Amino acid sequence: MTGTSQNWPHAPVEVGLVGAGPWARAVHARVLAAGPETRLTSVWARRPEAARATAAPYGAGVAATFEELLDGCEAVAFAVPPAVQAQLAPQAAKAGKALLLEKPIALDLPSARRLVGAIDTAGVVSQLVLTNRYHPVTQQFLKAAQGLDTVGARSCCLSGAFLGGDFATPWRLEHGALLDLGPHLLDLLDAALGPIVRVRGAGDVRRWIELTCEHESGAVSQASLSGAVELERGLMRVELFGRHPEHVFDSSALDHEELWPVLRREFATAVRTGRSGAIDAHRGLYLQTLMAHALDS
Repeated sequence: MTGTSQNWPHAPVEVGLVGAGPWARAVHARVLAAGPETRLTSVWARRPEAARATAAPYGAGVAATFEELLDGCEAVAFAVPPAVQAQLAPQAAKAGKALLLEKPIALDLPSARRLVGAIDTAGVVSQLVLTNRYHPVTQQFLKAAQGLDTVGARSCCLSGAFLGGDFATPWRLEHGALLDLGPHLLDLLDAALGPIVRVRGAGDVRRWIELTCEHESGAVSQASLSGAVELERGLMRVELFGRHPEHVFDSSALDHEELWPVLRREFATAVRTGRSGAIDAHRGLYLQTLMAHALDS
């Protein structure tokens, strides 16, 4: 469903892609090239052969340097490790480019703050690829949650991605599930139950980590995170409890193709209006702050 968006009244946003790994090939290049809101102009990666393989199916160009990519686009999408994103994205912001950022926005809190500072100084649009937030089912779950008197929640994001395969990458193996999977659950719990004012972590980020969150509303939530457990398929589930029937979000049955047109249109709309949406770099910094507190607890 990457090409099923409604009519788009503007010129497509010209987007350059940084990165040519599995996620860049499977998602970013394909989704951005589908339009009509965006057009994939070129790809730059540190491995030129990978950039060519990523760009070729869509007739996009291959930039010889990052600077060349910036010269040929009005927005930049990043599909690279967080440390690389935190290094390059401020340069793109300084060049006046809108930014489509991956989570986490950086490997550590100081780097995340520098990135957001660069975005604010440049005054450019930013958006975060928190995939679940763009799915219509997730949006319905969160809308219904706003009217509930929830006192507690439990959630999990579990997979075997770190055990082998395309996503057992060095940064994930080193920094574990909190940075990779944590943004998804913390974002959903915060959106469903209200601002998180305190978070504590226990366990091993490379094996299994458990988070306990206290919300401004008085609700308490828990999140179990692991990328190192043997599962047939990944599991992401949020359960809300209170003076209401159990309210559940479960991503296992979702058609993830439904979210990409929503994400693409929201990003293009933000670029064309010059106004970032709620899921922007500041949201990424907020989530990074929560994860840092969890590590320090």
